[in-house]
Amino acid sequence: MIAKLELGFLSPEDLNRIHDTSIRILERIGLKVSSEEVLAAIEGKPGISIDYPNQLVTISEHAVMEAVDLTPKTFSVYGRDKSRELTYGEPGFVSQSIPGEAHWVEPKERIRRGGTWEDFEKSVIVADYLPNIDIVGAMIQPNDVSVEVREIHLYAELLKRTKKPVRSWVFSRTCARYILELAKLLAGSSEAYRRNPLLEFGFEPISPLHLPGNALETAIEFAKAGTPITIGPMPQAMATSPVTLAGSVAQGNAETLGTLVILQAIAPGTPVIYYSAPHIMDPKKAGLVFSSPEQGLMGVAVTQVGKRYELPVGINVGLTDAKVPDAQAGLEKGTTMLLGALAGADIFGAMGIAGMDQGFSLPQLIIDDEIIGFVKRVFAGMRIDEQACAYDVVERVGIGGSFLIDDHTLTNWRQEFWLPQLSDRSLWDPWIAAGGKTMLDRALDLQEKILSEHRLDWLEEDKQSELDKIVAAADQEILGV
Repeated sequence: MIAKLELGFLSPEDLNRIHDTSIRILERIGLKVSSEEVLAAIEGKPGISIDYPNQLVTISEHAVMEAVDLTPKTFSVYGRDKSRELTYGEPGFVSQSIPGEAHWVEPKERIRRGGTWEDFEKSVIVADYLPNIDIVGAMIQPNDVSVEVREIHLYAELLKRTKKPVRSWVFSRTCARYILELAKLLAGSSEAYRRNPLLEFGFEPISPLHLPGNALETAIEFAKAGTPITIGPMPQAMATSPVTLAGSVAQGNAETLGTLVILQAIAPGTPVIYYSAPHIMDPKKAGLVFSSPEQGLMGVAVTQVGKRYELPVGINVGLTDAKVPDAQAGLEKGTTMLLGALAGADIFGAMGIAGMDQGFSLPQLIIDDEIIGFVKRVFAGMRIDEQACAYDVVERVGIGGSFLIDDHTLTNWRQEFWLPQLSDRSLWDPWIAAGGKTMLDRALDLQEKILSEHRLDWLEEDKQSELDKIVAAADQEILGV
């Protein structure tokens, strides 16, 4: 038997109150849907009413629950190697590096600059190596690649360079079609891709209560092909949602459920990650806060609400407002991530991010991998059985004896203890003798070791050439080159 910590503070009555509030929002206030194409596609669907002049959609509770019933409760995504399968909706959690930031942060030098293709290449090597980064996000949006086709180039190179599942932002419906072509080529066919999707698409409603047209149309393009969709509103308590934490959770729930209804009305059976991500506004600086005690509380609440509908849940935890890896970053990332894991969330995103969308930091990604390992060990719990309770071992070693070389120790220590890769457990004198290095120093050392020694498992050259042809066709259509 494994005894595990579990966390949740909302009672069934609390969950019902949040659900009922969200339903009242959808039935009485509604959502603005800024797409005539989407409005036409959902017209006449049961439980959906449309006010065309105001692009306003109201949705009944029955329609919400029908959509929830249509949504798979578990599903998988894949890397180009099908053995790199990640399943949502089962015990455990998945971590991904950020799909892309505009700036590159060098924390030791306190430098921030625009990202480059070379930065992207280094990032993929490190993320491919790190054992706790399950999905390799693009991490950086390189300024030296045309923004009109950047996402296509990034996806092609991610698929070439790592066997892990991959992720980048997608801003254009035209680019989405080329990215799907890349993925379908590697999957083998459209149907093979539908069975074993290599992509996920993240759709973000704009709080309060607005579904932007281009992004929603792009989400539907992906959904029709069988791509799982992450629905991730980001209401900001005191600014774009009520100041009360429960009010922000309820509004985010309405935005998520409303989007879910539209997706299932147009592409029934689409896998969805319930990724409501409420934050707070800082009362002193009037800016978005990426990590706070309230963020942890709302993360737990969002997990409980999403699990009420039996959906896979993603939350914004493991983030920090610190611009460099320091004590603040460790406090904020570790505390909120642990709360999310114990609440039962399925995925955490944005590993490696520096501050509130201030940039991407490669040493921070390496430290994040360490934090995830720590949290996973706590999440794994404690084995409680006769062998683990070890009466016979205590009897055998006896009073004043040593357990160090006992067979029980040799047999069990690896599964009982987590061994850190970066954290220092030395005494003072050996630590000083080794240079007195901080966690950031050790992360930088490991970064250089990974970059010099780790070798990517590249896609076969003939398939690389096929991907390159798709990228060239995209450049020709979009850029005319």
